Amino acid sequence: MNIKCTILKFLASLILSPLAVYAVLLLAKIFGANYEFTHGESFVIWLLMALLISSSVTWKK
Repeated sequence: MNIKCTILKFLASLILSPLAVYAVLLLAKIFGANYEFTHGESFVIWLLMALLISSSVTWKK
């Protein structure tokens, strides 16, 4: 496997993951929910969302 492609794929998912997390939090806030995360919790959620995005999106070569 091409290491450059793998690193770019993971970096792209790291950039997209906070956007997805904040979109979900904004949507929940619109419906009246209020969530607060510590720095450790948000870091873990950020990494897990990046792994989810990386494994679910089909990347073109």
